[in-house]
Order: sequence, then C-alpha cells, then structure tokens
Amino acid sequence: MTSIEERAHRFLSILRHCQVLGMTVEQADENGLLLKLPFSEAIVGNPYTGVVHGGAITTLMDTCCGISTVCYLPEFEICPTLDLRIDYMHPAEPGKPIYGFAECYRMTSTVIFTRGIAFQDSRERPLAHVVGAFMRMGKGMMPGKPAGEATHG
Repeated sequence: MTSIEERAHRFLSILRHCQVLGMTVEQADENGLLLKLPFSEAIVGNPYTGVVHGGAITTLMDTCCGISTVCYLPEFEICPTLDLRIDYMHPAEPGKPIYGFAECYRMTSTVIFTRGIAFQDSRERPLAHVVGAFMRMGKGMMPGKPAGEATHG
C-alpha cells in the first residue's frame, strides 16, 4: 500500500458516519481517490422504489472530495469544505454499490479545488457531478495519531 493509500484509509477510518455507511477506499494515488458506498437499506430514500437518498450520495461525494486532498498534499492538512456543488444526473439503481471518484485540479496557498463523479456501473454514465472547494488551514493532527504526534514539516 502506498503512502497516499495509507493516508486515505486512515482519514476515512476516523469518520464515524462513513464507518456506519460502510464506505471503503478502493483506490488512492496521485491521480485521485475512489471510494465505495455499499448499498444498504439505511441509505434508501424511497422505500417503495428502493432508490438511494440523495443525502447518501452527497455524503459520499463530500467525503471523497475532502479525502482526495491527501492525494496531492505532501503532508496531511486540515481542509474543511468551503463549497460543494452536486448536479444529479439520474437516480442510483437499488441494490448496487455507488462509487465516488474525486481529483484535485487546482491548489492555491489557501484553497484546494476538487471535482468528481458518482457512478455505479460506468464512469461514462455518472449519477452525479461534483465540484468542491476546501480551505487549507495548515498542517494539523494526522488522523489516527494520538496527541503529541502532530505532523511536522
């Protein structure tokens, strides 16, 4: 496992809501991040059709864009969401996992800009497109490290 993958796994592992939803890191490298959200009854928005609630996809994509920052930053930095826009293309098919892919396409000294898609069977048929901006607040505690083991640069 690469350092990028390790940081992505560690970051995801401290987010309790992501643990409850069963999200996993499928791939993380210098090209971006791929997360998986398994289908479960807990994410169903319409019990009559089984269609996944849009909030579950929003959670997946906010998390994916936020964690994708570890693919580009040399060290962990605290980067809260400044802005997130999601355009939904069509509903997710019930019973299938949803994948989120995100990449950083521009970094400044204060903001990281990301973009990505949510999809099921093919990236060419996205469920949603997303763009997000994340504030760079500087080096902080590395997720999963006890106090006193801050990242130094």
